[in-house]
Amino acid sequence: MAERPSWDRYFMDIAAMVATRSTCMRRSVGAIAVNNRRILATGYNGTPKGLRHCTEVGCIRQELGIPSGQRHELCRGLHAEQHYEYFRPVRPGEALYATVKPGKKWEKEGKRSGKLTFSEMVIE
Repeated sequence: MAERPSWDRYFMDIAAMVATRSTCMRRSVGAIAVNNRRILATGYNGTPKGLRHCTEVGCIRQELGIPSGQRHELCRGLHAEQHYEYFRPVRPGEALYATVKPGKKWEKEGKRSGKLTFSEMVIE
């Protein structure tokens, strides 16, 4: 029988599974919010509800050869953490798990909640 994963590993594995729903052509990211070891919300990167997916219409940043991290104003998609916050705001005391470390703006917002975990890195 396999050894049971730690809670952090368990939630990161679930975030990785959530990332498989991504519709971004450049990177798949998953994020989850947890409180008292209960999953409250999940999110993955991709276009907002109602817009056609990048996998259907293409990626302008990719077509123009724009490097990762630049010219986000051209991107039609949302970050994974933005996607779940659209449906459920982050609250103090929650743990947030993401397969990729998000940008500074969200990191600042997320720190008010308590524990942030990005892949193998934990910030408390």
